[in-house]
Amino acid sequence: MNISRLHAIANRPERTVIGLMSGTSLDGLDVALCRFSGTGMDTRISLLEFETVPYGEDYKQEISSVFSKRQVDLEKVCLLNGWVAQQHAKMILACLEKWRRPAGEIDLIASHGQTIFHAPKSLHKHAKFSNATLQIGDGDHMAIETGIITLSDFRQKHVAAGGEGAPLAAYGDFLIFSKKGENRIMLNIGGIANFTFLPGSLNADEVFCSDTGSGNTLMDALTREYFPGRYFDEHAEIASKGRVHPALLAALKDHPFFAQPFPKTTGPELFNLAHLHQAQQRSNTTGLSVEDVMATLNRFSAETITEAIKTVTDNGAGFRFYVSGGGMHNPLLMQNIRELLPGCTFHSTKDLHINPDAKEAVLFAVLANETLCGGAVNFGAGRNGIPNVSMGKVSFPG
Repeated sequence: MNISRLHAIANRPERTVIGLMSGTSLDGLDVALCRFSGTGMDTRISLLEFETVPYGEDYKQEISSVFSKRQVDLEKVCLLNGWVAQQHAKMILACLEKWRRPAGEIDLIASHGQTIFHAPKSLHKHAKFSNATLQIGDGDHMAIETGIITLSDFRQKHVAAGGEGAPLAAYGDFLIFSKKGENRIMLNIGGIANFTFLPGSLNADEVFCSDTGSGNTLMDALTREYFPGRYFDEHAEIASKGRVHPALLAALKDHPFFAQPFPKTTGPELFNLAHLHQAQQRSNTTGLSVEDVMATLNRFSAETITEAIKTVTDNGAGFRFYVSGGGMHNPLLMQNIRELLPGCTFHSTKDLHINPDAKEAVLFAVLANETLCGGAVNFGAGRNGIPNVSMGKVSFPG
């Protein structure tokens, strides 16, 4: 019966999918209600509704107790795995009620879950272990709570097939944002920044995707440390009052991650306050004002983003840039990026009919649609860190 339900959904001319994303900033759950027709390069998508449901202090504190920590209470991780899914399910149902859409009209949920640790081999360096990543928010709990078939745990197949579990944006970016004759860079500035190169040739073998390093994560962490109750440097208010300190900037960039070949992934496990404090010690800048440190972190994100793009795109010449993620709302960060990529044109994914704040949630909905109905696009045999696999584990509500 359950497989028959999947078969029926896959064969409908249109499918309604909720995409979810909960990032490292812990600001809230992105809920994107999408309608799909077609698959592969014929995928057509409409974003019907979108909302970011803010997390309360209780959720933030519970996740923070296990987030990006090498030593945690294993019982707490076990308890949170189901609890996170239950909290997300309540948020989904509240959105559906607000949007006046019955749960029975939704075909699938595509749930990213909540990352609590990301461990590519380049970071953990244990010879006998491969890449690893862990997201909690169990799909079975979500399916039971919502009554909707749920696809979850997308990153594990990517790791199993030789990838690092991130970034996954390449798949959805290619299917819904490619344009023949136009070379595009899809730049997403979340906690960690990443970009996807989409070739105007529409050749999937040429698609390239990589993390670049810190996006917002260090700036967010500094804000939380010095300004209780604030979670990010809104409108670059703090950074705009400071000045970039060259010695601290150089120390922040002096890390083996930046010398590693592309593609590569990273996370707050590396780019955290410990990284900042070590850089301050090495550069004798522990006495800097918080405003100067924030200005330097802002420039650090901008320089590492643009240097990565320049490395693989001949200085960005001839590419059209489409930006998404929370960092696009930081005016100083975007000013720095534009300054470092002179002559390049920047747009947001709004110009491609996708709310830039919804983009990551939408991309997981795309992955679910492709897993259920597609699979015809060949991304090659693991080259460029993009394994040719479908992703997502299926959980039925009954």
